[in-house]
Amino acid sequence: MTKPTFDMEAALQALRDGKSLNGKDGILTPLIKQLTEAAMQGELEQHLAEEEAPNRKNGTSKKTIKTTSGSFELNAPRDRAGSFEPQIVKKNQTHLTDDLERKIIALFALGNSYQDIRMHIEDMYGIELSNGTLNAVTDKLIPELQAWRERDLDAIYPIVWLDAIHYKIKENGRFISKAVYTILGLTVEGKKELLGLYLSDAEGAHHWLSVLTDLHNRGVKDILIACVDGLKGFPEAIQSIYPQTEIQHCIIHQIRNSIKYVASKNQKAFMADLKCVYKAATLNAAETALDELEAKWGEKYPVVIKSWRTKWETLSAYFKYPDYVRTAIYTTNAVEAVHRQFRKLTKTKGGFQNENSLLKLLYAGMLKASERWTHPVQNWNLTLSQLSIHFAGRLDAHIDL
Repeated sequence: MTKPTFDMEAALQALRDGKSLNGKDGILTPLIKQLTEAAMQGELEQHLAEEEAPNRKNGTSKKTIKTTSGSFELNAPRDRAGSFEPQIVKKNQTHLTDDLERKIIALFALGNSYQDIRMHIEDMYGIELSNGTLNAVTDKLIPELQAWRERDLDAIYPIVWLDAIHYKIKENGRFISKAVYTILGLTVEGKKELLGLYLSDAEGAHHWLSVLTDLHNRGVKDILIACVDGLKGFPEAIQSIYPQTEIQHCIIHQIRNSIKYVASKNQKAFMADLKCVYKAATLNAAETALDELEAKWGEKYPVVIKSWRTKWETLSAYFKYPDYVRTAIYTTNAVEAVHRQFRKLTKTKGGFQNENSLLKLLYAGMLKASERWTHPVQNWNLTLSQLSIHFAGRLDAHIDL
């Protein structure tokens, strides 16, 4: 077996001189090359000893191997019969380990462009990668993404938040705007779980019916409260799949939409009066404040008042709960936090060449964001107790009471 001849004294002197262990011309690269070639020679000798038919060594073949410690030219041993199948570095293998691919995926999940990833890998490891190589590595997320989108879900989610974020995607030679609908659920343990990402250029009851049908087919049999931002067609669609689900329209979205119709000189005063509505202690107090709001501002801003009146049933659903439950459901902030993570990833991207290029990036970002979802949300035990009372019997089979 060939023994490595790594010059330890020279390596130590190089280290003293400030030379890097890894990367281009790194100190460890020659050692890895020699150890790998020695191990492969050992594999070949064992193979020849075990073969019954006559066979012998037949020189070496050269190929470039990329590692996280740098690239090197490997002299891979061959046998005369061609029956030798090395295991340490297989015949078509060009990376010594999958560490490099994991590093690429990690950089991709942080929103780095391919150019940034190429520069980082070359600087750290002395390896030059093409966009095609990087795309092939990140494309390995696609089957994983598909499996994630088709996975089984829990039978019940006490709270689900729904919101949309828009991106430009190339289709038939031009970029068009499409919406990614994000569905974030809260499990009976009080932990966040992203249930799905749904891409669509259409909104309305028909679209939401397909989304909710998908959730139902994947095992979701009940949702207690659905928090939405006023998505068109959602209330009608949810009634057909989950007729017992309580809908809570996002108060923050309603406020933002309202203020757009109020003259800037009146916004401060109007917001002070509106706050008395959505911050009221009880439903009766909120309805009284809404009456007062209409009496004062109804003639100037009838569209705003009409919007609150029309949606009042779903805007006011949270008043039946104590503060710690209201905090969780009166706004879609929980899912908007996921969208903030998405925006960090995509802020330098003007558009995407196809749907997969967008979805694999969002999936990588979702995996990164969900690393922090290891603990229940605040006051979850108290919240669960309240929900068990308000939705009597629907949680009994899923929690230990």
